[in-house]
Amino acid sequence: MSEIEAKIEALVPAWLYLPDISEKWGLVVTEVRNMVKKGDLIAVRRGPNRSLQVPAAFIDETGPVKHLIGTVTVLRDSGFSDDEILVWMFTEDPSLPGTPMQALCENRATEVKRRAQAMAW
Repeated sequence: MSEIEAKIEALVPAWLYLPDISEKWGLVVTEVRNMVKKGDLIAVRRGPNRSLQVPAAFIDETGPVKHLIGTVTVLRDSGFSDDEILVWMFTEDPSLPGTPMQALCENRATEVKRRAQAMAW
């Protein structure tokens, strides 16, 4: 396991398999896979079977958490890799307070996006 993979494992508290997400949303699993391919969701290969999994915090009852896709897009445009995005989203930021992911879930997306945009400078 690489250093960044170990960091992600330590930071992300819960994961969901793609079939579980498709069931939750009432979609076929290929639609969820397409969301990963398009970049709307970040999935990493984990576990002994190296299956694709998405952080559970990214998922709500009907789709990705509000403002997640926009935040991920800003970070990618700033040159962040998916692994770096995961680390950033789940790392405590005293200026928020909490993690950027917690802030998104609490409808504080403006603050999260400001910080993401500042990372580009």
